[in-house]
Amino acid sequence: MSNTYPSPLDFKELHTYSVHGRHSKVTVKDFAKPIQAGMTVADLLSGLPGQFAGLDFPEFIERTAASIRNHCPVLVGMGAHVIKVGLNPVLIDLMRRGIISAIALNGAGIIHDTEIAMVGRTSEEVADVLGDGAFGAARETGEVLNDAIRHGAAEKIGLGQAVGNALLRHDFPHNDQSLLAQARKINIPVTVHVAVGTDIIHIHPGADGAAIGQTSYHDFQVFSQLVAGLEGGVYINIGSAVLLPEVFLKALTVVRNLGHEVKKITTANFDFIRHYRPATNVVHRPTLEGGKGYNFTGHHELMIPLLASAIVDSLQ
Repeated sequence: MSNTYPSPLDFKELHTYSVHGRHSKVTVKDFAKPIQAGMTVADLLSGLPGQFAGLDFPEFIERTAASIRNHCPVLVGMGAHVIKVGLNPVLIDLMRRGIISAIALNGAGIIHDTEIAMVGRTSEEVADVLGDGAFGAARETGEVLNDAIRHGAAEKIGLGQAVGNALLRHDFPHNDQSLLAQARKINIPVTVHVAVGTDIIHIHPGADGAAIGQTSYHDFQVFSQLVAGLEGGVYINIGSAVLLPEVFLKALTVVRNLGHEVKKITTANFDFIRHYRPATNVVHRPTLEGGKGYNFTGHHELMIPLLASAIVDSLQ
């Protein structure tokens, strides 16, 4: 058999240059500082590497703190997983401090928040109950929420306000841990944006499609009013991959269409993996006219307490 392999290439004549004169993207000036016992959050942030999120995260905190000092709003859109991993106390504290101005939830958010308020626990094991059709069939959850939605429609208020009112009216034992109950108590708007058929309460006999649509549409209009005042402020999307990024983009376009100046804004997406819609509809497109968007990847149960502590520390 003949040898078809070519001869090895000779590298002897390779042209080289001095590393001392070359531009380099990383220098020791960018390196992290060692961790010290008793460091403040500000010390930790100032010691991060000068690369990627090590630059972006402190910058985002600075922009957020500046917005708060200038009395501009901080709006938060979030998926239900944020509630399920136990972050309600952190978010409630930020509302009480006047840092979070309003919250937008998807339909699952009110389910997990209400179950927390009622019984102090939530999130069933779907695989254990789906086979016999029991998934999502918790009686009290469906009754409380669908009753609240029907009352909200009759009162011509939004879904978030209606659920908050219901939780306070029932005086559930864990209302102190409920986002909706505490937001209603301190008069922080919570809007709820529902995709019909995605939530367990839609399969319950008390579900009223007209009431769901009316109250959720009311909340879209309320959310749009909040976005209309976002100039100079901050919008943070946490853990919603599709629904709330789409809602935010539609609200932003309608308020700009109506003549509201909402261009110089800061946006950020926090999630444990990167998705197309948050990156496009929260981080990139809304800031093309001004401002800046950020994308931070990591577990909510780590990133959101870090975010909260950094904001609080920066405002001292």
